[in-house]
Amino acid sequence: MLKWIDPILNADVLYALRAMGHGDDLVICDTNFPADAVARQTVLGRLLRIDNVTCGRAARAILSVLPLDSFVDKPALRMEIVGKPDELPPVQAEVQREIDAAEGRSLPMASTERFAFYDLAKKAYCVIQTGERRFYGCFIFKKGVIPPDAV
Repeated sequence: MLKWIDPILNADVLYALRAMGHGDDLVICDTNFPADAVARQTVLGRLLRIDNVTCGRAARAILSVLPLDSFVDKPALRMEIVGKPDELPPVQAEVQREIDAAEGRSLPMASTERFAFYDLAKKAYCVIQTGERRFYGCFIFKKGVIPPDAV
């Protein structure tokens, strides 16, 4: 255990979050996402896991250490429901609340069609699969920067 680090952030996940640079994308996905196949095509090239937690819980832990990119309008993205692109299922509303809490303000996610999401995910730095069993628990976060300490 480490002080101030959420205990669900395992060593592999912490390594990836630290290794990512500004503008790199991170995929958080549910158990139905083709995570291993997609992860093999990412920069990291292997699947990371945070088992036995929901996407919301994983997002809270990740956002406790990962800044979202403030240089883009929509640094968080969700997979659209097929045939219902404007519907926000409970799993996505839960992650939206975690984003807003981490940012201290409302920061609505953008959305993208399912197959376009897969294409974006393959270009990400890494994929983290959770234990989420609800459908459409698939998100992409763009890493931001941490400003220098004030002098």
